[in-house]
Amino acid sequence: MYSIKVIASFSSAHNLRGHKGKCEELHGHNWKVEVRSLNERLDKIGMVMDFQYLKKKLNNVLEKLDHKYLNKIPYFKKYNPTSENMAKYIYDRLKAQRVEVESVTVWESDNSCAAYEE
Repeated sequence: MYSIKVIASFSSAHNLRGHKGKCEELHGHNWKVEVRSLNERLDKIGMVMDFQYLKKKLNNVLEKLDHKYLNKIPYFKKYNPTSENMAKYIYDRLKAQRVEVESVTVWESDNSCAAYEE
């Protein structure tokens, strides 16, 4: 199995509804997002997928989150804007763009991340 991974970042604010701690208050992060794509076979030029293509598709999703208050985005009015839910949100939007995605990992700090894969 072959895989590639791209990493991008964005900044935004959120608060976690129902959290009994500091994160219930409005706060922000400089998020890092890792997207992994894999395939058993390489294309005719020897790639899983062009890195630039994957980066462009990821940036299309992240530009809607960058410098936003996540709780005001319709999806996050229904789902708490946790790292776990953000990973699923990004995964689903990449799939909607017909990108073959294995997993999405969202880092909210250097030491804390959550991932989603099907």
